[in-house]
Amino acid sequence: DPQNAASAATLVEKAHQAGIKVISYDRLILNSEPDVYISFDNERVGELQGEFLTKLVPKGTYFIFAGAPTDNNATLFKKGAMKYIQPLVDKGDIKIAFDQAIKDWDPNEALKLAENALTANKNKVDAILAPNDGTAGGIIQALAEQKLAGKVPITGQDAELAAVKRIVEGTQSMTVFKDVRVLARKAAQIAVMLAQGKEVKDIPEINKTVNNQKIDVPSLLLTPVVITKDNIDKELIDSGWFTREQVYGK
Repeated sequence: DPQNAASAATLVEKAHQAGIKVISYDRLILNSEPDVYISFDNERVGELQGEFLTKLVPKGTYFIFAGAPTDNNATLFKKGAMKYIQPLVDKGDIKIAFDQAIKDWDPNEALKLAENALTANKNKVDAILAPNDGTAGGIIQALAEQKLAGKVPITGQDAELAAVKRIVEGTQSMTVFKDVRVLARKAAQIAVMLAQGKEVKDIPEINKTVNNQKIDVPSLLLTPVVITKDNIDKELIDSGWFTREQVYGK
């Protein structure tokens, strides 16, 4: 699971020199030749965020935040979201008043950027694309300082407990759930198959490829799910991800 998508390429090279197979887990290692990439469909995550936001706010002023520039997933999230946002920008319905990446996905950095964006735009914002729940928390703090929390739709992802509670109270609009229990289980199963000598092409679930700037990496991409107030119980509580007490405090 590479912290830095580019520098992890050396790990792949060294492992291959020793005859060891490599699974790029959750994030794609760039400019290298990993044997398998297993993750959620991260471009789809962005699409879900962009689709949700543009349906809710088809016209108005947007702030666009992206994740860490070192993380390839952040690039994919933004690419997916902009598939929905950019056509409305081109049409003149949406104005992007702020567009910046958040270093290291740091919520404090997100808070500072959001404060600056609100000041520069005299608090005029109708919708906010936040790349994940942690950064959404920082941005919502900045909105709260201006008495705007709950008045401006804002996205998220990861289905963190704090974010789910914010969705219940109405300050965050949605999150995207990626059930890592499924991801971890699949990765473990594939690791065992590869260790036993099975070829990647003979594993039917690995049926897509994702380009990592060097090769098309054989990939297994799982499906993310949008979470709103309406399906918290079904998706997160009934599945055992959280308890009812954790979410609602009762």
